Amino acid sequence: MTDTRKGFLIDTSRCIGCRSCQVACKQWNKLDAEKTGKEQVGADAELTANLYNRIHFMERASGTGVTWAFFNERCMHCGDAGCLKVCPSPGALYRTRDGIIAYNKEKCISCKYCVSACPFNIPRYGADDKVAKCHVCQDRVAGGMAPACAKSCPTGAITFGNRSELITKAKAAKKKLYGENDLLGLGVVYALEGPPADYGLPAKPSIPLSIFLWKDVVKPLGILGFWGSIGAMLLHYVTVGPKRPEHENGNGTEERHE
Repeated sequence: MTDTRKGFLIDTSRCIGCRSCQVACKQWNKLDAEKTGKEQVGADAELTANLYNRIHFMERASGTGVTWAFFNERCMHCGDAGCLKVCPSPGALYRTRDGIIAYNKEKCISCKYCVSACPFNIPRYGADDKVAKCHVCQDRVAGGMAPACAKSCPTGAITFGNRSELITKAKAAKKKLYGENDLLGLGVVYALEGPPADYGLPAKPSIPLSIFLWKDVVKPLGILGFWGSIGAMLLHYVTVGPKRPEHENGNGTEERHE
C-alpha cells in the first residue's frame, strides 16, 4: 500500500480561508447547507454529517499585533485507523486500495464506536443515524480526477496525489510536517507554521487504550466465553445425555394422598 497510497498535503501557509473547499465538497457530494447563524472568527461551524471538511479560523496575538491562521479539518485517513479497529460491522468502514478510509452507510449499524476510537474526533452521525465523514470523493478519484476540495483550492493549499511524493516535495521545500509517521502515517499530512497545539492537533496522536482492551481482550474473551458455554453444553449432552425430571428416571418419590 505504501507505493500506491494516496493522500493530501495541506500547506497552512497558503490557506487564505476562502472556504472554496467547503463549497466544492458540498456541491459534489450533494450535502445540505448548515444553519450556523452569524459567522464569527474562532467560532466557526463544527464538522457535521453534512460538512465533511471545514476551515477553522484562529486568531493569534503576536509581538506585532494580531494574525490570522486557517486550518482545514477533515478525516485524517490514518494508516492505523482506530475506527476500523473497533467497527463491529464488516464493510461499514473499509480501506480502499489507495489507502483511503471509506464507508458504506447501508452496513453501518449506528453503534458509534468509531467516534470514541478516533483520536481526532472526526466521524459524525446525521438524521439517518449513519456514519458520515470525508471519503476523498471516491467517485472522482476512481475516474482519475482530484477530490473536489483540492480541485477548487485557488492557492494550492490543498494538493492530492501519491502520498510519498507529496511528502518528498514538502521536505525539499523545508516544510515542517505533521502526520508523516503518526499512526503509521496519516493520509492527510499538514505543513504547519507552528506547533500542533496551535491548530488543535494532538502532538502525538494515538488510539485510545480502551479500544485495544475492547478489541484485543474483552471482545475475544466474550466470544471465547460464549462458545465455551456452547461447547460445555454439547459435551454434557454427548457424555451424560439430556437432563430429565427425576420422576421420569424413576429416582423420585411421589407423595400419595388418601
